[in-house]
Amino acid sequence: MRWLVIAALMLLGLAGPAHADGELDARLTATDKARLADYAATRAEAIAEAKQGGSSADIEVLEALMEKEPLTFRNGFDLTGKWKCRTIKLGGMLPLTIYDWFDCRITDDGSGWYLVKTTGSQRTSGRFYDDGDARLVYLGALHYSRDKPLDYGNDAERNQVAYVFRTGPEELRMEFPAPKFESRLDILELKR
Repeated sequence: MRWLVIAALMLLGLAGPAHADGELDARLTATDKARLADYAATRAEAIAEAKQGGSSADIEVLEALMEKEPLTFRNGFDLTGKWKCRTIKLGGMLPLTIYDWFDCRITDDGSGWYLVKTTGSQRTSGRFYDDGDARLVYLGALHYSRDKPLDYGNDAERNQVAYVFRTGPEELRMEFPAPKFESRLDILELKR
């Protein structure tokens, strides 16, 4: 009988989304803690800069993406699989740049969901962490198509941190505040 109780508890634990275990706060660098702490202000400044200097067509795409309300990650939603993904850069060197679609893949390696951008010259790979019902935190690392992927924490210049929102039945929006290069806010939009 005791083993039935243990099995039931294990199944309950597996019923939710597969997030990486461990203490997020312990993994975050001081720089990335500051990025997340300043997220709202950075986001607002980047959006204002994009709307002030971006083309009307690009602003329309940005507004449609940003108006989507976050949905829950609970109730059996599974991120694993192949995704189309595109980067949108706000503020910084250029006010608003929207790139073409590339390929991303999310797997579950037993420790939680893991993202790899598999095509394009600028890529990312990293892990998702639970941050409540409707938001995840992503810790990853930038690498280029010619390079081997890096783990978060191995190179401070390549570390990436993002808030992740589910914006539709098969859509995600990842917002990277204060990336190291080029822009004030990067968005990685994912669809499947």
